[in-house]
Amino acid sequence: MAILSDKEIRRIVREKNAVEAKKGPEIDLDLQVGPASMDFRLGYEFGVMNTRKLDIIDTKNMEKYQKYIEKEKHTAEDGIVIHPGEFILGSTIEKINLPDNMVARVEGRSSYGRLGIIVHSTAGFVDPGFEGDVTLEIQNLGNAPVRMYPEDRVCQVAFETMEGEVESPYGEKKDVKYMGQTGATGSKLDREKRE
Repeated sequence: MAILSDKEIRRIVREKNAVEAKKGPEIDLDLQVGPASMDFRLGYEFGVMNTRKLDIIDTKNMEKYQKYIEKEKHTAEDGIVIHPGEFILGSTIEKINLPDNMVARVEGRSSYGRLGIIVHSTAGFVDPGFEGDVTLEIQNLGNAPVRMYPEDRVCQVAFETMEGEVESPYGEKKDVKYMGQTGATGSKLDREKRE
């Protein structure tokens, strides 16, 4: 596997529509593409869990979880405040459309990391064939509240080519749960095949 360079990232965005933005400001390749990654911007929708009312998250029965995760919209002017220890879901303005011979890795930007903000807790890998917004698992590990703003570049995505195309792209898997997701998409563990 090889990580794509800035030149190749620009090519797959232009020629293969591997990344597009249908909401918010247009993609600015000069600003967003770095030497080996592309910055993605924070979207407008967030999933905030009201944990004070939730006794437990049961991964086999996600009904309570779905009831207590509240969708919120925030503007680029007002932003959203993430308090110390708080965990919220966010999404990217950019939609990703990965070819069947490519994977992507989502990483936080160091400028946010230095404030104690992580943008993905464990889900930083994007499978070949995936299409949809990138859901971000945002947590404030710092000691002070941090206001983040939609449309700001909050994470970077590195693209890697595979040695060949996969036999079963993400959308063709038996237990696909997130294909075509838009906005801050909560966990769908209850839909997972367990046998």
